[in-house]
Amino acid sequence: MKKYLLATTLLAGLVGSAQAADLATRKSPPAALPVMAQYNWTGFYAGIQGGGAFGGDSRHRSGAVRSGQIELSGGLVGATIGYNQQFGNFVAGLEGDYAWSSLNGSTGANCAAPGCKTDIRSFGTVRGRLGYAFDRVMPYVTGGLAVADIKHSAGAFSGSDLRAGWTIGGGVEAALTRNITVKGEYLYYDFARQTYNSGAALGANANGHILRAGVNYKF
Repeated sequence: MKKYLLATTLLAGLVGSAQAADLATRKSPPAALPVMAQYNWTGFYAGIQGGGAFGGDSRHRSGAVRSGQIELSGGLVGATIGYNQQFGNFVAGLEGDYAWSSLNGSTGANCAAPGCKTDIRSFGTVRGRLGYAFDRVMPYVTGGLAVADIKHSAGAFSGSDLRAGWTIGGGVEAALTRNITVKGEYLYYDFARQTYNSGAALGANANGHILRAGVNYKF
C-alpha cells in the first residue's frame, strides 16, 4: 500500500512538473499593431509653392497686323492659402496663391525695333478644388480665376496692367504627417487679348502651361 501511494505521488509530481514546464515555454501572442486613423483633410492650410512655365503663346496686334508668336517661359515662386472640407472620400476646397514670376518672351517678326515683348511679372489664382481622398493621397481637379501683372511692349510703345483671365488643371497632394502635405500641380492659364496702349491701338494676349510643386502646413 505504501509503495502504491509513493508511486502515485511521484507520478502526480512528474505530471505537474511537465505541465509547468510546458506553460513556461509557451510564448504570449504578439501585441497587435496600432491601427492608424484615416487622415482627415478638413481644415485651413498655408504654404509655399514654386515651379516653371512653358509652351506659352503671346501675340501683339494693331488692327489687322499681328506679331510673330512670342514663346513665354520662366519661373514662379510664391505663397498659398486655402481651406478643405471632406465629405466621405470627396474633398472640396478653395485655394488662393500669388507668386513672383519671370515669365517672358519676345519676337522681332512683324514688330518695329527692338521688337515685341511680353513680361508676366507676377501671377496668382483663386480656384476651387475637388479631390478624392485615398486616405493620405488625394488626386484633384482645379479651376478658377487667374490674375497677373503683365507688361507688353512693341517698338517704342508699352503698357502694363493687372489682367484677369482663367485657369484650369489638376494635381496630387499627399499628407506626410498630420500637419505637413506636399503636392504637384499642373495649370493651364489664359489671358484674352486686351488693349495695352490705346494711342497706338495695340493689344496682346497670353497663355501657357505651369508645372509646380508645393509644401503646405495644415492647421
